[in-house]
Amino acid sequence: MAYWRNLYCILGVLLLLSASGTAFGQEKKPQSKTRILFLLDASGSMLAKWEDSDRMAIAKNLLANLVDSLDRYDNLEIAFRAYGHQFGRERSDCKDTKLEVPFAARNAVAVKNKLQQIVPRGNTPITYSLLQSAGDFPEEKNTRNVIILITDGLESCGGDPCATSVALQKKRVFLRPFVIGIGIAPEYEKQLNCIGQYFNAADVSTFQNVLTEIVTQTLSQTTVAVDLKDAQGKSVEGNVNLTFLDALTGLPEYNYVHYLDSKGKPDMLEVDALLTYDLVVNTVPPVVERNLNIKPGEHNVFPVKAPQGELYLRQNGPSPYGQLMAIVRQQGSDKTLLAQPFGSRQKYLAGKYDLELLTLPRIHFKDVEITQGETNTITFPTPGQLNVSSDLQGYGSLYLVEDDGGQRWLHNLPEKSSKTVLALQPGKYRLVYRMQSARSSKFTDVQEFTIRSGATTTVKIFNR
Repeated sequence: MAYWRNLYCILGVLLLLSASGTAFGQEKKPQSKTRILFLLDASGSMLAKWEDSDRMAIAKNLLANLVDSLDRYDNLEIAFRAYGHQFGRERSDCKDTKLEVPFAARNAVAVKNKLQQIVPRGNTPITYSLLQSAGDFPEEKNTRNVIILITDGLESCGGDPCATSVALQKKRVFLRPFVIGIGIAPEYEKQLNCIGQYFNAADVSTFQNVLTEIVTQTLSQTTVAVDLKDAQGKSVEGNVNLTFLDALTGLPEYNYVHYLDSKGKPDMLEVDALLTYDLVVNTVPPVVERNLNIKPGEHNVFPVKAPQGELYLRQNGPSPYGQLMAIVRQQGSDKTLLAQPFGSRQKYLAGKYDLELLTLPRIHFKDVEITQGETNTITFPTPGQLNVSSDLQGYGSLYLVEDDGGQRWLHNLPEKSSKTVLALQPGKYRLVYRMQSARSSKFTDVQEFTIRSGATTTVKIFNR
């Protein structure tokens, strides 16, 4: 009865863990809160005429309508900061920026009221405003911090808004900002494009459409699928680790093991479209797709060519080397991809590889070809054994005798040992040794011998 009670308890715990998602899958992340900070240029140039009104009046009207529409979203907070509105240009104040409405849920009324009070007056301190905005976002985990910058001019206070934006993004203060340029000449767009994702509002209609698009990108669900293709372009590759890296920081944002359903379709993965990603398909060697062009609010499919074959390192019987390894490198490269143990199977991208077997002496296989969907089997000759039966009290080395008569150093003998046994590949060898008690180099003993597969060769120093 105790056995069955324990079994039922274990099954109960497993069922609870399965239901909570902690035993058989990644725990589902709670829904992220989104915070949107509207950063509005209120410098004197915003009074310039634009179509049938002025830039500021149109910006106020469109922003008021936008924040009204945002009040219906759950898990969303908005705030409003302006710059260039507290002092006139004659003062040339480069710290003229203020958080007018702090973050709160459903605070459209507060933002609209404050918008009506803003009067354009001064400079364009974009850099300082970005720095100050870092303190506007409450410190809270599991939030998406977004800035929407609306400006009709460039930095006027000598700062570097691009470098500042990148630095704050790397610290995860906020995600890549949205920048809307009003009346910006094409030759100056690059100076704003580096701050974040830039939109040119050439006219009022475009301005309105841009605001709508930004909200769609920020709040709509975006999914991706990675379609791993073989050499013929078929979707047959699966069960590979996928890593989505933040392209700006290089840090991992998502890790998945790729899944392919019975119909050969990859599953959908939800991602945050406000980041730019590098995709790493963790094959051997990895395949990297940089700066994925993700369309927000849509399902994005990324085909990746990753044909794989298998390398099987077969070991014929127990190895006197112990756990024998092979160093695997791409053809012609000196960079190690993997140390694969003998007796194992490992997938590699289709292509050619160089193998170095850690036998004594080492065995090199050049241009080993891995073919899509096939297994290439590599083995090696059965080693023999060298038995040095003499008591070693001295200094010596072991050399491989090459076919042309040259010699290649392989191994130093221990200075003190009662018996030495070495596993060696079949071939001709030379042993060079001087006893510790010998008082001259001329008392060096040199012996040649042959190692055969599966056989033991005994060598006794100073005994001919």
